[in-house]
Amino acid sequence: MQTTLKIEELAQFILGIVLFSQLDYVWWWFLVLILTPDIGAIGYLINTKIGAFTYNIFHHKAVAIFIGLIGFYFDNSLLILIGVILFSHAAMDRIFGYGLKYPDSFKNTHLGSIGK
Repeated sequence: MQTTLKIEELAQFILGIVLFSQLDYVWWWFLVLILTPDIGAIGYLINTKIGAFTYNIFHHKAVAIFIGLIGFYFDNSLLILIGVILFSHAAMDRIFGYGLKYPDSFKNTHLGSIGK
Protein backbone atom coordinates (compact mmCIF):
# COMPACT_ATOMS: atom_id res chain seq x y z
CA MET A 1 0.00 0.00 0.00
CA GLN A 2 2.85 2.40 0.78
CA THR A 3 4.10 2.15 -2.80
CA THR A 4 0.62 2.78 -4.18
CA LEU A 5 0.24 5.89 -2.01
CA LYS A 6 3.65 7.21 -3.05
CA ILE A 7 2.83 6.68 -6.73
CA GLU A 8 -0.45 8.55 -6.24
CA GLU A 9 1.36 11.46 -4.55
CA LEU A 10 4.01 11.46 -7.29
CA ALA A 11 1.25 11.74 -9.91
CA GLN A 12 -0.22 14.69 -7.99
CA PHE A 13 3.20 16.33 -7.74
CA ILE A 14 3.61 15.95 -11.52
CA LEU A 15 0.14 17.46 -11.95
CA GLY A 16 1.34 20.43 -9.90
CA ILE A 17 4.34 20.84 -12.20
CA VAL A 18 2.08 20.66 -15.28
CA LEU A 19 -0.30 23.24 -13.79
CA PHE A 20 2.64 25.50 -12.95
CA SER A 21 3.91 25.20 -16.52
CA GLN A 22 0.61 26.71 -17.71
CA LEU A 23 1.18 29.86 -15.66
CA ASP A 24 3.12 32.91 -16.82
CA TYR A 25 6.00 32.42 -14.40
CA VAL A 26 9.52 31.33 -15.28
CA TRP A 27 10.32 27.75 -14.22
CA TRP A 28 12.79 28.67 -11.50
CA TRP A 29 9.99 30.28 -9.45
CA PHE A 30 8.69 26.76 -8.84
CA LEU A 31 12.06 25.75 -7.40
CA VAL A 32 12.25 28.90 -5.28
CA LEU A 33 8.72 28.59 -3.89
CA ILE A 34 8.28 24.83 -3.47
CA LEU A 35 9.54 24.81 0.13
CA THR A 36 7.77 27.99 1.28
CA PRO A 37 4.71 26.16 2.71
CA ASP A 38 7.01 24.81 5.42
CA ILE A 39 6.67 28.23 7.03
CA GLY A 40 3.53 26.69 8.53
CA ALA A 41 5.79 24.76 10.92
CA ILE A 42 6.60 28.02 12.71
CA GLY A 43 3.60 27.38 14.96
CA TYR A 44 5.63 24.63 16.64
CA LEU A 45 7.65 27.41 18.30
CA ILE A 46 4.55 28.04 20.44
CA ASN A 47 3.40 24.46 21.11
CA THR A 48 2.49 21.25 19.28
CA LYS A 49 -1.24 21.99 19.11
CA ILE A 50 -0.76 25.36 17.37
CA GLY A 51 2.09 23.91 15.34
CA ALA A 52 -0.09 21.10 14.02
CA PHE A 53 -2.86 23.58 13.18
CA THR A 54 -0.61 26.01 11.25
CA TYR A 55 1.31 23.19 9.57
CA ASN A 56 -1.91 21.52 8.45
CA ILE A 57 -3.34 24.76 7.00
CA PHE A 58 -0.28 25.08 4.77
CA HIS A 59 -0.25 21.38 3.85
CA HIS A 60 -3.94 20.58 3.33
CA LYS A 61 -4.69 19.87 -0.33
CA ALA A 62 -8.30 21.08 -0.02
CA VAL A 63 -7.00 24.48 1.12
CA ALA A 64 -4.61 24.52 -1.85
CA ILE A 65 -7.36 23.58 -4.30
CA PHE A 66 -9.73 26.18 -2.83
CA ILE A 67 -7.13 28.96 -3.17
CA GLY A 68 -6.33 27.87 -6.73
CA LEU A 69 -10.00 27.76 -7.71
CA ILE A 70 -10.59 31.23 -6.24
CA GLY A 71 -7.64 32.35 -8.35
CA PHE A 72 -9.18 30.83 -11.48
CA TYR A 73 -12.57 32.34 -10.71
CA PHE A 74 -11.16 35.85 -10.25
CA ASP A 75 -8.48 35.39 -12.95
CA ASN A 76 -5.81 36.08 -10.34
CA SER A 77 -2.53 34.43 -11.32
CA LEU A 78 -0.97 35.00 -7.89
CA LEU A 79 -3.73 33.03 -6.14
CA ILE A 80 -3.43 30.29 -8.76
CA LEU A 81 0.32 30.19 -8.15
CA ILE A 82 -0.19 29.95 -4.38
CA GLY A 83 -2.69 27.11 -4.84
CA VAL A 84 -0.38 25.22 -7.20
CA ILE A 85 2.62 25.61 -4.89
CA LEU A 86 0.65 24.53 -1.81
CA PHE A 87 -0.77 21.52 -3.67
CA SER A 88 2.58 20.50 -5.15
CA HIS A 89 4.38 20.88 -1.84
CA ALA A 90 1.80 18.78 0.02
CA ALA A 91 2.14 16.01 -2.57
CA MET A 92 5.95 16.19 -2.39
CA ASP A 93 5.91 15.98 1.41
CA ARG A 94 3.61 12.97 1.35
CA ILE A 95 5.92 11.16 -1.07
CA PHE A 96 8.50 11.35 1.74
CA GLY A 97 6.03 10.31 4.44
CA TYR A 98 5.25 13.73 5.92
CA GLY A 99 1.52 13.79 6.42
CA LEU A 100 -0.91 16.07 8.18
CA LYS A 101 0.01 16.40 11.84
CA TYR A 102 -1.80 15.35 14.98
CA PRO A 103 -1.55 17.86 17.84
CA ASP A 104 0.47 15.63 20.17
CA SER A 105 3.72 15.45 18.19
CA PHE A 106 5.30 16.62 14.93
CA LYS A 107 6.18 13.00 14.18
CA ASN A 108 2.58 11.74 14.55
CA THR A 109 0.91 12.10 11.13
CA HIS A 110 -2.10 10.74 9.29
CA LEU A 111 0.35 8.56 7.35
CA GLY A 112 1.81 7.08 10.53
CA SER A 113 4.83 7.98 12.59
CA ILE A 114 7.68 9.77 10.83
CA GLY A 115 10.90 7.81 11.05
CA LYS A 116 9.48 4.30 11.17
